[in-house]
Amino acid sequence: MNLTNANIFTRDGIFESGSVCIDGDKISKLDFNNQPSDSFDCKGHYLIPGFVDIHFHGCAGHDFCEGTPEALDAISEYELQHGITSICPATMTYPQDVLEKAVTNAANYKNENGSEIVGINMEGPFISPEKVGAQNPKYVQAPDFEMLKQLDDSANGLIKLVDIAPEVDGALDFIKKAGKNFVISIAHTNCSYEQACEAYKLGAAHLTHTFNAMPPIHHRSPGPIVAASENNASAEIICDGQHVNYAAVRLAAKLFGDKLCLISDSCEATGLDDGEYSLGGQAILKRGNKVVLKNNEDTIAA
Repeated sequence: MNLTNANIFTRDGIFESGSVCIDGDKISKLDFNNQPSDSFDCKGHYLIPGFVDIHFHGCAGHDFCEGTPEALDAISEYELQHGITSICPATMTYPQDVLEKAVTNAANYKNENGSEIVGINMEGPFISPEKVGAQNPKYVQAPDFEMLKQLDDSANGLIKLVDIAPEVDGALDFIKKAGKNFVISIAHTNCSYEQACEAYKLGAAHLTHTFNAMPPIHHRSPGPIVAASENNASAEIICDGQHVNYAAVRLAAKLFGDKLCLISDSCEATGLDDGEYSLGGQAILKRGNKVVLKNNEDTIAA
């Protein structure tokens, strides 16, 4: 198949008019000069690679932690309809049995009509009780490497990203062990710059939803954001205009460059009407493009 008259996203980060030649399931050629015959006219629409969302919880009325094939069907099909071809759904802070059900459900999941599950993001439960955000404080626990190994066995090795607050008891030892096989991300933390630097030196390599659920940048107390930038970590950011001011998004782009990952952090309310929904066992309220905890409307939930 040949797709012609398309605005193609190039390696240089710009759009250029041209054609894409597809051989089987692979792109075999980009042509910016001639229009091949036997082609489909894209009529000037933009042509970009499929997106990958490495941090989201759900959409279309379902959450990853439901742990059912029906939930994953709804989630993966909704994601594909919106141009996201690969997904790494995230857990919430739950007890081990709930997490076990969710990761086992994902282990062998296949849906030709939906996005491909390429990993699991364990956002909870190894976080700081001081920075739970919209996570459920009832299930926060100390880092447990044996628990992580058991969950990853159940997931057939699908767990790729593991969040942790480096200042909590046992976190640094956990990072040394887990950093060999998982991407360790600093998240939901009240850590200092020094504590974050130590975590990155021991094997952490990522920062979860930059600016959210962590200390801000201060000129005498730089915090984990500056530590992540200085230690060449990759970093996530939510660009919905609610979680982070766009000026701060631009600052993050300068700090992290091409290591900045745009994420949705979406919940089950995504794609649905305003109303009351659930996230991590807690009631949330959706109003327009903003979702908050019902029992604390100052806390953005997704």
